[in-house]
Amino acid sequence: MAGPALAHPHVFAEARLDVAVGQNRQVQALRHVWRFDDLFSSTVLVEFDGNQDLKLDDAELKEVAGVVHESLAEFNYFQIVTANGREVAMQPPAELRADFTDNQLIILFETRPKDALELQGKVDFGVYDPTFYTAIDFTEDEYLAVENMPQGCSRAVIRPDPDEAIAQNQDTLTEAFFSDPGGNDLSRIFATKLEITCNGNG
Repeated sequence: MAGPALAHPHVFAEARLDVAVGQNRQVQALRHVWRFDDLFSSTVLVEFDGNQDLKLDDAELKEVAGVVHESLAEFNYFQIVTANGREVAMQPPAELRADFTDNQLIILFETRPKDALELQGKVDFGVYDPTFYTAIDFTEDEYLAVENMPQGCSRAVIRPDPDEAIAQNQDTLTEAFFSDPGGNDLSRIFATKLEITCNGNG
Protein backbone atom coordinates (compact mmCIF):
# COMPACT_ATOMS: atom_id res chain seq x y z
CA MET A 1 0.00 0.00 0.00
CA ALA A 2 2.92 2.35 0.61
CA GLY A 3 4.20 2.09 -2.96
CA PRO A 4 2.06 4.69 -4.75
CA ALA A 5 2.56 7.22 -1.96
CA LEU A 6 6.29 7.19 -2.61
CA ALA A 7 5.96 8.68 -6.05
CA HIS A 8 3.17 11.22 -5.51
CA PRO A 9 2.63 13.37 -2.42
CA HIS A 10 -0.90 13.40 -1.02
CA VAL A 11 -0.48 16.35 1.33
CA PHE A 12 0.98 19.73 0.42
CA ALA A 13 2.34 22.44 2.70
CA GLU A 14 3.90 25.82 2.10
CA ALA A 15 6.74 26.30 4.54
CA ARG A 16 9.01 28.85 6.14
CA LEU A 17 12.23 28.08 8.02
CA ASP A 18 14.10 30.62 10.14
CA VAL A 19 17.56 29.68 11.39
CA ALA A 20 18.28 31.71 14.54
CA VAL A 21 21.96 32.39 15.16
CA GLY A 22 23.24 33.64 18.51
CA GLN A 23 26.59 34.67 19.91
CA ASN A 24 29.81 33.07 18.64
CA ARG A 25 28.11 31.94 15.41
CA GLN A 26 26.15 29.26 17.29
CA VAL A 27 22.89 28.02 15.79
CA GLN A 28 20.29 28.52 18.52
CA ALA A 29 17.11 27.21 16.90
CA LEU A 30 15.27 26.23 13.75
CA ARG A 31 11.81 27.80 13.61
CA HIS A 32 9.39 25.98 11.32
CA VAL A 33 6.03 27.20 9.98
CA TRP A 34 3.95 24.96 7.71
CA ARG A 35 0.67 26.02 6.08
CA PHE A 36 -1.24 23.01 4.74
CA ASP A 37 -3.38 22.80 1.60
CA ASP A 38 -7.15 23.31 1.72
CA LEU A 39 -8.04 19.67 1.12
CA PHE A 40 -5.89 18.29 3.93
CA SER A 41 -6.93 21.15 6.22
CA SER A 42 -10.61 20.43 5.66
CA THR A 43 -9.99 16.75 6.39
CA VAL A 44 -8.33 17.70 9.69
CA LEU A 45 -11.25 19.99 10.50
CA VAL A 46 -13.79 17.21 9.97
CA GLU A 47 -11.75 14.69 11.95
CA PHE A 48 -10.96 16.85 15.00
CA ASP A 49 -14.06 19.07 15.22
CA GLY A 50 -15.47 17.15 18.17
CA ASN A 51 -18.35 19.53 18.91
CA GLN A 52 -19.15 19.90 15.19
CA ASP A 53 -19.22 23.71 15.19
CA LEU A 54 -17.19 23.83 11.95
CA LYS A 55 -14.15 25.33 13.63
CA LEU A 56 -11.31 24.13 15.83
CA ASP A 57 -11.25 25.52 19.34
CA ASP A 58 -8.16 25.64 21.54
CA ALA A 59 -8.64 22.12 22.92
CA GLU A 60 -9.17 20.67 19.44
CA LEU A 61 -6.11 22.49 18.07
CA LYS A 62 -4.06 21.15 20.96
CA GLU A 63 -5.20 17.64 20.05
CA VAL A 64 -4.21 18.20 16.41
CA ALA A 65 -0.78 19.46 17.49
CA GLY A 66 -0.29 16.43 19.73
CA VAL A 67 -1.14 13.96 16.96
CA VAL A 68 1.19 15.70 14.48
CA HIS A 69 3.95 15.89 17.12
CA GLU A 70 3.74 12.14 17.71
CA SER A 71 3.54 11.17 14.05
CA LEU A 72 6.54 13.32 13.04
CA ALA A 73 8.82 12.11 15.84
CA GLU A 74 9.76 8.98 13.91
CA PHE A 75 10.91 11.14 10.98
CA ASN A 76 12.93 13.74 12.92
CA TYR A 77 10.20 16.31 12.20
CA PHE A 78 11.05 16.26 8.48
CA GLN A 79 14.34 18.09 9.05
CA ILE A 80 17.88 17.20 8.09
CA VAL A 81 20.87 19.24 9.26
CA THR A 82 24.43 18.55 8.18
CA ALA A 83 27.68 20.31 9.07
CA ASN A 84 30.45 19.75 6.54
CA GLY A 85 28.79 16.56 5.37
CA ARG A 86 28.13 15.10 8.83
CA GLU A 87 24.62 14.80 10.18
CA VAL A 88 23.74 17.00 13.15
CA ALA A 89 21.46 15.59 15.86
CA MET A 90 18.51 17.80 16.76
CA GLN A 91 16.46 17.85 19.94
CA PRO A 92 12.77 17.07 19.42
CA PRO A 93 10.53 20.10 19.94
CA ALA A 94 8.95 20.34 23.38
CA GLU A 95 5.61 20.96 21.70
CA LEU A 96 3.96 21.87 18.42
CA ARG A 97 1.40 24.63 18.02
CA ALA A 98 -1.53 24.31 15.65
CA ASP A 99 -3.60 27.16 14.26
CA PHE A 100 -6.47 27.29 11.78
CA THR A 101 -6.56 30.47 9.71
CA ASP A 102 -8.38 31.13 6.42
CA ASN A 103 -9.48 27.49 6.34
CA GLN A 104 -5.88 26.30 6.44
CA LEU A 105 -4.10 24.32 9.13
CA ILE A 106 -0.85 25.93 10.29
CA ILE A 107 1.75 24.04 12.32
CA LEU A 108 4.54 25.88 14.16
CA PHE A 109 7.45 24.42 16.11
CA GLU A 110 11.04 25.05 17.11
CA THR A 111 13.97 22.66 17.39
CA ARG A 112 17.50 23.09 18.72
CA PRO A 113 20.78 21.28 18.06
CA LYS A 114 21.57 18.64 20.70
CA ASP A 115 25.17 19.83 20.85
CA ALA A 116 26.69 23.22 20.10
CA LEU A 117 26.54 23.90 16.35
CA GLU A 118 28.85 26.62 15.11
CA LEU A 119 28.51 28.03 11.61
CA GLN A 120 31.85 26.96 10.21
CA GLY A 121 32.50 25.71 6.71
CA LYS A 122 29.30 24.49 5.06
CA VAL A 123 26.12 23.85 7.07
CA ASP A 124 22.92 22.65 5.34
CA PHE A 125 19.36 22.81 6.62
CA GLY A 126 16.79 20.75 4.69
CA VAL A 127 13.11 19.88 5.14
CA TYR A 128 11.64 16.77 3.54
CA ASP A 129 9.27 13.85 4.14
CA PRO A 130 11.22 10.59 3.74
CA THR A 131 8.01 8.76 2.79
CA PHE A 132 7.13 11.30 0.04
CA TYR A 133 3.60 11.47 1.45
CA THR A 134 3.86 15.17 2.26
CA ALA A 135 5.38 17.79 -0.05
CA ILE A 136 6.98 20.62 1.93
CA ASP A 137 7.38 23.56 -0.44
CA PHE A 138 9.30 26.79 0.07
CA THR A 139 7.64 28.94 -2.58
CA GLU A 140 10.15 31.80 -2.21
CA ASP A 141 13.87 31.60 -1.46
CA GLU A 142 13.28 34.25 1.21
CA TYR A 143 11.22 31.71 3.16
CA LEU A 144 14.52 30.03 4.07
CA ALA A 145 15.96 32.77 6.26
CA VAL A 146 18.82 33.36 8.68
CA GLU A 147 18.45 35.59 11.73
CA ASN A 148 21.72 37.33 12.67
CA MET A 149 23.85 36.04 9.81
CA PRO A 150 27.49 36.27 10.96
CA GLN A 151 30.04 38.24 9.00
CA GLY A 152 31.99 36.12 6.56
CA CYS A 153 29.00 33.86 5.90
CA SER A 154 26.75 33.58 2.86
CA ARG A 155 23.48 31.77 2.22
CA ALA A 156 22.18 29.90 -0.81
CA VAL A 157 18.95 28.03 -1.47
CA ILE A 158 19.47 24.68 -3.21
CA ARG A 159 16.46 23.35 -5.13
CA PRO A 160 17.21 19.92 -6.65
CA ASP A 161 15.57 19.10 -9.97
CA PRO A 162 13.46 15.97 -9.24
CA ASP A 163 13.93 14.40 -12.67
CA GLU A 164 17.67 14.96 -12.53
CA ALA A 165 17.88 13.60 -8.98
CA ILE A 166 15.95 10.47 -9.98
CA ALA A 167 18.08 9.94 -13.09
CA GLN A 168 21.31 10.26 -11.14
CA ASN A 169 20.17 7.89 -8.39
CA GLN A 170 17.79 5.55 -10.23
CA ASP A 171 19.41 2.22 -9.32
CA THR A 172 19.97 3.10 -5.69
CA LEU A 173 16.49 4.57 -5.28
CA THR A 174 14.77 1.53 -6.78
CA GLU A 175 16.70 -0.83 -4.52
CA ALA A 176 15.98 1.33 -1.47
CA PHE A 177 12.24 1.50 -2.17
CA PHE A 178 11.96 -2.27 -2.46
CA SER A 179 13.98 -2.91 0.69
CA ASP A 180 12.37 -0.14 2.77
CA PRO A 181 9.06 1.05 1.28
CA GLY A 182 8.28 3.05 4.40
CA GLY A 183 10.94 5.61 3.62
CA ASN A 184 14.70 5.96 3.54
CA ASP A 185 17.40 8.57 3.78
CA LEU A 186 17.87 8.69 0.01
CA SER A 187 14.74 10.81 -0.31
CA ARG A 188 16.76 13.75 1.06
CA ILE A 189 18.12 14.24 -2.47
CA PHE A 190 14.77 15.90 -3.24
CA ALA A 191 14.86 18.29 -0.28
CA THR A 192 15.06 22.03 -0.75
CA LYS A 193 17.99 23.14 1.38
CA LEU A 194 19.33 26.31 2.93
CA GLU A 195 23.11 26.20 2.65
CA ILE A 196 25.21 28.51 4.80
CA THR A 197 28.89 28.79 3.94
CA CYS A 198 31.28 30.53 6.32
CA ASN A 199 34.99 31.26 6.22
CA GLY A 200 37.19 30.50 9.20
CA ASN A 201 37.59 34.03 10.54
CA GLY A 202 34.05 35.34 10.84
